[in-house]
Amino acid sequence: MKSLFDSVSYKSSKIVTKTYSTSFSLATKMLYSSIRGDIYNIYGFVRFADEIVDSFHDYDKEALFNRFSEDLDLALKNRISLNPILNSFQHTFHKYGLERELVDAFMQSMRLDLHKTDYLTDAEYKAYIYGSADVVGLMCLKVFVKGNTEKYNELKDTAMALGSAFQKVNFLRDLKADYEGLNRTYFPNTDLKNLNESSKQNIIDDIEADFEKGLSGIKKLPIEAKFGVFMAYRYYSQLLKKLKKTPALKIKDSRIRVSNPKKIELLMRSYVKYQLNLM
Repeated sequence: MKSLFDSVSYKSSKIVTKTYSTSFSLATKMLYSSIRGDIYNIYGFVRFADEIVDSFHDYDKEALFNRFSEDLDLALKNRISLNPILNSFQHTFHKYGLERELVDAFMQSMRLDLHKTDYLTDAEYKAYIYGSADVVGLMCLKVFVKGNTEKYNELKDTAMALGSAFQKVNFLRDLKADYEGLNRTYFPNTDLKNLNESSKQNIIDDIEADFEKGLSGIKKLPIEAKFGVFMAYRYYSQLLKKLKKTPALKIKDSRIRVSNPKKIELLMRSYVKYQLNLM
């Protein structure tokens, strides 16, 4: 039965989310059940594409990515795939009328990670972030507003800002892994070998501006999505605070994280703020 296969597919995307990201999974649990599954479906898709270019070092990553891209095309065209992650994603893609341009931009940024190791200009940097993060925020926004075009257009810029903020925090947190493990540098005009406090502060100032804009959009989200997205915002804001307090050279030599007990504390405090309308 097709419905049984679809059910297995959706459960697979949920498992991927819970396995790969405790923080995103926790935030997603705060969404209403009516939209939660579709966010799992989007996350499963973007996570698998990212894993190919970041993790499968003992394999021909380009060949794997090409195959994944071909399977994605067929899934979106035929509305079915034997890859359960792509099968669940195509369901959400068609259900909410996601724009193919968003999917293509994401895949283009992931493809860059196969060979491109540094981003020398602001234009390159912004283009990569648009494809790797902003469009994911836009796909999720389509789900949050249940395909409402007017509401989507109203919140589009703030959703992109929030996606940018999340990605830039990831870049700053993962400096060591990206630079030493993958030979990648994303921040333009920044010497990671000699990262100083001034360079770090410039990056943080940019992220904080994105967060401020993103928060203004969270306040206007439908109730089904508002608290879950606010929870993700609070987690990344806390991570940025830790990075801000960490010396620049230590950021380059270690991976800063928020502990699981702190995540639970953030959940409780965020819920109080949300209930008291103190966002």
